[in-house]
Amino acid sequence: MSSPIYVAIDTPDLAKAQTLAGQVRHHVGGLKLGLEFFCANGHHGVHEMMKFGLPIFLDLKLHDIPNTVAKAVQALHVLEPAVLTVHAAGGRAMLEDAKAAAGINTKVVAVTVLTSLDNGDLLDIGVGGKAEDQVRRLADLAQSAGLDGIVCSGEEVAIAKAAWNDGYFVVPGVRPAGGALGDQKRAVTPREALDRGASMLVIGRPISQAESPDMAAREIEATL
Repeated sequence: MSSPIYVAIDTPDLAKAQTLAGQVRHHVGGLKLGLEFFCANGHHGVHEMMKFGLPIFLDLKLHDIPNTVAKAVQALHVLEPAVLTVHAAGGRAMLEDAKAAAGINTKVVAVTVLTSLDNGDLLDIGVGGKAEDQVRRLADLAQSAGLDGIVCSGEEVAIAKAAWNDGYFVVPGVRPAGGALGDQKRAVTPREALDRGASMLVIGRPISQAESPDMAAREIEATL
């Protein structure tokens, strides 16, 4: 069974990204390429990272009017990412159009509440209630719009899993026990996230900034 760990390649430096992928390729299940990487390297960079033979999670968090998002998703067809993100807050029509535009081998998952936000941050942007309430609402919307799953923190994944048993749940902001939280406000350990229903664990700095990324990936893998 492939590892649920996807290492976050959050760097604009293609050579550095390739080095990291080469170091951890045998102890992770895939590579997460986000905005920082994609804006610097585009399609060429993704093609280069595909050479490691690992599934690619293209974390672009698309959020725009339905037609624009659909055309953006179509423009990514040639890359055939295993997983692609859009923002659930874009609304039902945008979610439906994104899924319809995606390739048959690409899971489209909706970002619910960023793991860098807490209840106070949600209040600042006009969303009342707790983060888990917003995640539940947006998970219901994503499911009814025909998406494959959602992105949420480990604190909410059990709630989402209970309502959407066959959903695909991406959990970022995962931190090993005792690890620094950084800008993550709703973090859990890899084991906790998996036990609560996570399908994919996105782990960045605990691996990428470790003295030995390979050893860090191995140690996390051993806890699962």
